[in-house]
This record gives sequence, C-alpha cells and structure tokens, in this order.
Amino acid sequence: MGINSERDIEANMQIGPTDQGMVRLFIEAEGVEIPMDFEPEEAEEIADELRAAAQAARLVAG
Repeated sequence: MGINSERDIEANMQIGPTDQGMVRLFIEAEGVEIPMDFEPEEAEEIADELRAAAQAARLVAG
C-alpha cells in the first residue's frame, strides 16, 4: 500500500497539546488507537510538509 492506494477506511483524527509539552496526533480507526507524540519543532516541520503537500495537490487537481 502506498500514498496513491485508496482505501475505504473511516478514521478519526485529533490533534492537540499534551500536558507534557508535546503535540499529539491521535488516530482511531476500526478499534485501533494510534497516539503519536512530537516535539513542537517536529510538529511544525510536519505542518510545513502538510502545507507543501496541499499546495502540490492543488496543482495536480487544478
């Protein structure tokens, strides 16, 4: 399975700060819970990558 493989899986995602100063992405799908904690700097890098991917996707769709 790769980035271009479509799947029909419903998932919920929550993003927020933890009480330990981390940024948590919490994904829940089909009875599986995946908490992923990142240092604030790592979270900012991920946010930059998300923005870049969104911009690239607009070019493909446009």
